[in-house]
Amino acid sequence: MKIVVLPGDGIGPETMAVAVDVMQTASQRFGLGLELEFDVAGHDSLKKHGATVTPALLEKVKAADGLMLGPMATFEFKDASRGEINPSMFFRKSLDLHANIRPARTYPGMNARLGEFDLVVVRENTEGFYADRNIESGGSEMLITPDVVVSLRRITRQCCERIARSAFELAMTRNKHVTIVHKANVLKLGDGMFIDTCHEVAREFPDVAVDDVIVDAMMAHVVRAPQRYDVIVTTNMFGDILSDLTAELSGSLGLGGSLNAGRDYAMGQAAHGSAPDIAGKNVANPISLILSGAMLLNWHGNKHGDARFHEAAGAIEATIADSIAAHECTRDVGGNLGTREAGAAFVKRLAAR
Repeated sequence: MKIVVLPGDGIGPETMAVAVDVMQTASQRFGLGLELEFDVAGHDSLKKHGATVTPALLEKVKAADGLMLGPMATFEFKDASRGEINPSMFFRKSLDLHANIRPARTYPGMNARLGEFDLVVVRENTEGFYADRNIESGGSEMLITPDVVVSLRRITRQCCERIARSAFELAMTRNKHVTIVHKANVLKLGDGMFIDTCHEVAREFPDVAVDDVIVDAMMAHVVRAPQRYDVIVTTNMFGDILSDLTAELSGSLGLGGSLNAGRDYAMGQAAHGSAPDIAGKNVANPISLILSGAMLLNWHGNKHGDARFHEAAGAIEATIADSIAAHECTRDVGGNLGTREAGAAFVKRLAAR
């Protein structure tokens, strides 16, 4: 398996170094034959190439089997005409990575403030209210006058159908329960089509229990009793917000793995930002990026029917769980180790499995 690795901005290089060590250890342990090719995106690419991402980099990624994208300073990239392109958006749109899969679970050794839970948010990734990706050319936010902005949302039946299918297929491997999150009481046409399409797909999965919840009520429900939920499917912006919440409810946003997946390509990506305020201080938590790498290996195993990749992904996830239980992790999740030291502990534990 060939993976392009883009370390990113801020804490990206530190956390990616740990994630790479873990993936290489898994490769040796399970005979995966991983080949990692490093390149740059974000600020380093802007300095080197005049753009945060380039067409040549996209072609390199398309020729590989997967992509690992480190945290990017996306808020700082404001003017695409000057090469300041959001790398996350660029790859999601260019590779048609329609499904953002974001698990959230509690871990032994951490205080489960709301009780133990294990759920996954399945977020549509290519349209919705995201002005940088929901039309073919240009942006869908318009400054009508200095005091008036109009933002357009795109919802298509095709995208509703394929994200629903991703959710129900995932639910069949878990506890067979899908919750559809929407705002169809107000966004009657767009979310109305979303919820109707989800229920149409549900008829193909009679063994899966289905319910639906309005998004504002869902925020209250998931805080009150997250263990009620298994797979949650929703549109782009709602999923972005809800998945950050569920990751934080598990103990930290730094525990949230994230996979962006399409039919042909997939990208592992930390759920958090580049955190420039702590960059270079050896305190950043690398777990989100490590778990994202495990998800990428699992996706590749599914695509090619190769159980070795499933075994490796499971071993990485178990290693993280055991390390948290033993408090061999960074301070934000109950340990007392720095980024590098936590990485060394993960590698040692994984190699011994």
